[in-house]
Amino acid sequence: MSSFLKTNRVLVAALYILSTAISFSAHADVEKTHLDAVKTDLQERIDESKLSGAVVMIAQDGQVLMHEALGYQNVEDQIPMKTDTIFRIFSMTKPVTGTALMMLYDEGKFELDDPVEKHLPELAGMEVFVSQNEDGSWETEPAQHAMTVRELMSHTGGLHYTPPLSRGPIAQAYSEAGIMDLYGTTLEDSIPALKDIPLAYQPGTQWVYSISVDVQGYLVERLSGQSFDEFLQEKIFNPLGMNDTAFYVDSSKAERLARQYFPTQAGTLNRTDNGSFLNPPKFISGGGGLTSTAADYMKFAQMHLNKGELNGVRILSEEAVDIMRTNHLPEGVDGIGQLYPGNVFGVDFAIVEDSEAFQGAPKGTHWWWGIAGSWFWIDPVENIIFIGMIQNSDILYSVQIHGAARSAIYK
Repeated sequence: MSSFLKTNRVLVAALYILSTAISFSAHADVEKTHLDAVKTDLQERIDESKLSGAVVMIAQDGQVLMHEALGYQNVEDQIPMKTDTIFRIFSMTKPVTGTALMMLYDEGKFELDDPVEKHLPELAGMEVFVSQNEDGSWETEPAQHAMTVRELMSHTGGLHYTPPLSRGPIAQAYSEAGIMDLYGTTLEDSIPALKDIPLAYQPGTQWVYSISVDVQGYLVERLSGQSFDEFLQEKIFNPLGMNDTAFYVDSSKAERLARQYFPTQAGTLNRTDNGSFLNPPKFISGGGGLTSTAADYMKFAQMHLNKGELNGVRILSEEAVDIMRTNHLPEGVDGIGQLYPGNVFGVDFAIVEDSEAFQGAPKGTHWWWGIAGSWFWIDPVENIIFIGMIQNSDILYSVQIHGAARSAIYK
């Protein structure tokens, strides 16, 4: 009997090793083909002087499959891109801010359907825009309900963005209030001024990309009793080992900051960054203020893929992670616009709802990007994380690059 069991165990073990080897071999072949396609596409764009350079980092099942630097971080001086190059990640800051706020949800500091004014009473009684008079005064109507935290976290609360992402009198009023004036005002100085600016639409009736994540940063300050940047450093960056992520690049690391360019029709790259993000800001922007590396952001994304934990350190509860990757669009709002077909919206993440409409990225893939082109996605079906770091000022060209990368991986 013991001999039979021993033989059986050996047979089972051999079959397991064989099946694993076969699976790994087939998987590896597909991976290399797809990885090569990503690299080839980006390198061709660099060779054509449409893109200065890129750092790409791709992982599956917690294993890094690719971490490569292509092109230049500084075209003028021909300084090569490196895997530890630092990038302005702009709106890739938003999921970090949402994570911070959901950590406070885990602590019981708020409920998703709380009115925002419960926690930020200075924003109580906001009304809704109807028109603006010649003297600059507003014609408004009452809000059908107060903006909720859920709406604030899903861009459905009635807010717009500052110019140029939004236009018109409300966007201009935000700008005049100092919202997103990085070196002019603080969160505490500017966010309360929203009380005197109407909401752009009735809460819960539209999805409009907005300053709501900067308001979230202010809410983190109010609920935690810490400055927003200190909270992120203590609660997220230090625990995850995100040593190169901050709201500005320290002088000791300045030579690692990539320059930003716009591709011209003449086949040249025009620099557009003007040395930004090299000094500490006054306005700590939860909507777009961070600088980071591919490796740092991979740690953040892997924590999310792991349902809130990385290397034994828990940042979020599984419930909070599930909330962030769940659709929170109100009834009657089916998507988030033509630029992002097949997507809905959770907590500071877009979420793929229709895989075929989005280059085959599986349903449930959650992602976002920054206005300088950096982008990422977290695929909980195939356990893939993709981090793409570029510094490109042509927004539509960046969207094209993103789509090509998804096609390379999934099609």
